Amino acid sequence: MIEKHPPSWRITGFAFSAAGAMLFAIKGVLIKLIYRFGIDTTSLLAMRMLLAVPVFAAVGAYTWRRLDREKRPDARTICHAMLVGILGYYISSWLDFQGLQTLEAQTERLILFTYPFLVILFGRLLFGHPLRAHALVGAGLSYAGLFVMFAGAPARLDAAMLVGGGYVAAAAASFALYQLFAREVIMRCGASLFTAIAMSAAGMTALLGFLLTHPAAALSPPRPAWALILALAVFATIVPAFLMSAGTARIGAQGTAIVSTISPIVTIGVAILVLGEPFGWPEAVGTLCVLGGVGLFSLFETRPRADRAGEEGPA
Repeated sequence: MIEKHPPSWRITGFAFSAAGAMLFAIKGVLIKLIYRFGIDTTSLLAMRMLLAVPVFAAVGAYTWRRLDREKRPDARTICHAMLVGILGYYISSWLDFQGLQTLEAQTERLILFTYPFLVILFGRLLFGHPLRAHALVGAGLSYAGLFVMFAGAPARLDAAMLVGGGYVAAAAASFALYQLFAREVIMRCGASLFTAIAMSAAGMTALLGFLLTHPAAALSPPRPAWALILALAVFATIVPAFLMSAGTARIGAQGTAIVSTISPIVTIGVAILVLGEPFGWPEAVGTLCVLGGVGLFSLFETRPRADRAGEEGPA
């Protein structure tokens, strides 16, 4: 029997998802501001994890205690969740943070925003999932937009920008792989417990990587930087993660994906106002193409299953 909810239930879900997407959108801007204090990628990621992981671990411990013994995941599943978490929450995050050393925040967000197409591509290569026409058209439009952004302003197209874009593209690719490998593990663990295990494993890996390459004193940045680092951990990591989860519970993953198209717009606006990043015709055309490509993809992906008979959904 399908449980029915009042209209306010879905309205609240859209509000939660939109708020979460907007908070996630300020991540790049906060990182760019923090880098002005001379903090490197590995140190910043370690600080972020130090502040965020205890919250996720506490939620995971609470969820574990509430589960019946027979419903708790086995050791193998926990190990899989840890490995997937390291891929999605450590490797992808490190690549993204590193790219922001030289790439503008608005460009970073648009490159990351193309990861759904990489999920389709890797799903085809690794699992034999079908390549749908609307995904190819959407991908072509989005990547054409990125080309316009990079090529439309030759004076800004230097080696540092290309390297930064390469790092963020690699981050999008690793996050796409995370999405593919995480699905089955999430089904066995549950979303809350999986997130707790994955974040904890990624946090321990980030701290280990920091300790192997940096002195402990590097975890003591200038005092003004701490407010920004705390904001990054709380308002661009912890709070939006819970908001997005609550929104997804009400409107589904596909509805949340559509609402998340607001994210690049927020990033661009905040980057222009706070960081003074340029926004000319290449950025405008590129943004419209990327949003149009992802919007087209999302529109077709959210059609009722009855309209997509015989198609296998992406992992």
